[in-house]
Amino acid sequence: MTQNSARNDYFRMFRSYPDVVHVDELREMLGGIGRTTAYALLKSGRIESIKMGRVYLIPKINVIRFLCESEKSVERWFTTNPFSV
Repeated sequence: MTQNSARNDYFRMFRSYPDVVHVDELREMLGGIGRTTAYALLKSGRIESIKMGRVYLIPKINVIRFLCESEKSVERWFTTNPFSV
């Protein structure tokens, strides 16, 4: 899958979400990950967000960017790992 194709697929998948999501929506978008994992992704900067007071505001495009980068990492691992199936 090409980078552009994946990005377009994610845009279609998430079209019902607002342009800026909150942590619970982020968790849902990432397949129901735990609250601790979601906050760890935000605090580490792996998913860029804006923190206003105690609330994280996450642009939907940043979630899509994270997914595309993660997909590239997985593909890179499978092409360089001699033990991959």
